Amino acid sequence: MKFTRRRVLTAMAGAAAAIGAPSIWIQTMKVYEGPVSDHFDGTQFFDPDGVPPKSLAELLRWQLGGDRQRAKWPEWAPSPHADTPPPRVDGGKVRLSFVGHASWLVQTSGLNILIDPVWSMRVSPVSFAGPKRHNDPGIAFDALPPIDVVLVSHGHYDHLDLATLSRLSAKFAPRVVTPLGNDLTMRSADAAIKAEAFDWHDRVELGGGIAVTLVPTRHWTARGVLDRNKALWASFVLETPAGKVYVVCDSGYGEGKHFRRVAEKHGPLRLAILPIGAYEPRWFMKDQHMNPADAVKALADCGAQQALAHHHGTFQLTDEAIDAPVTALGEALDEARIPRERFVVLKPGQVVEV
Repeated sequence: MKFTRRRVLTAMAGAAAAIGAPSIWIQTMKVYEGPVSDHFDGTQFFDPDGVPPKSLAELLRWQLGGDRQRAKWPEWAPSPHADTPPPRVDGGKVRLSFVGHASWLVQTSGLNILIDPVWSMRVSPVSFAGPKRHNDPGIAFDALPPIDVVLVSHGHYDHLDLATLSRLSAKFAPRVVTPLGNDLTMRSADAAIKAEAFDWHDRVELGGGIAVTLVPTRHWTARGVLDRNKALWASFVLETPAGKVYVVCDSGYGEGKHFRRVAEKHGPLRLAILPIGAYEPRWFMKDQHMNPADAVKALADCGAQQALAHHHGTFQLTDEAIDAPVTALGEALDEARIPRERFVVLKPGQVVEV
């Protein structure tokens, strides 16, 4: 098989969103500098309970290997739903609108919070290749209510979308809460983005009695060839009037330690938002992305009363079919004897109220 330069670059761009594969860009932006800790060695962040990310050689083995079996997604898979959110939600209710992939709008206590907002057509470092949308965002950008806070979990392209953050900044000027180092990525692209960076276990008051705590998750990050793990990644525990909401934007399962620790330190949890997609091939993805069976174990470990699924069906980051995560989730729930209504799958534009 001939590895042309364009084919290699296209493969790398196509993997960038799913796994943080080094993009073809050599980033020259500033990187985080701070004291050594139990998850920062002075140069790079690391997960004491995780594993290092896959190498470039392993990436190319997956992307260009002759034995690769990549399911073909439909060119367009529209959701039958579209949400027009109210300006605000007051009182003790929490309204969650699924935008698509890992993007959510959370409305509660008069506060409007976006999680990992992506309205772009591609999640890639280049315009000519990489994962593109297979359905529209569940909320049209112009239908968004005033956004007060944005939570960004890490720097991979399908979670930290600079174009969307700039649009939000220009229209709403929200606070952007993110793990250490990602603020530098944002401000290097657009100085108007009001990014605030925090470490694992930091608790941040958001207003209206709402707070968020950044918690460890089994993942990693990169945007360029020189910035692998130069920024931190996290999940979120959101304190709301209806209870705590555990938002896992990207994570492998490992031995389940991360989920059990959240249950111990932050439980009881009213709701968990857990990823179920972007998991094939398992030899490559298992350390950084859960499959549906892993997600069911994570639900049991964290002990949340209810779970919502995400990270599937919008961008084809990996090799499984577009409907495989939903089918496999139902099977995993049945095998674990967990009612399917406890772990719900939404389409973009659908809404849940707690």
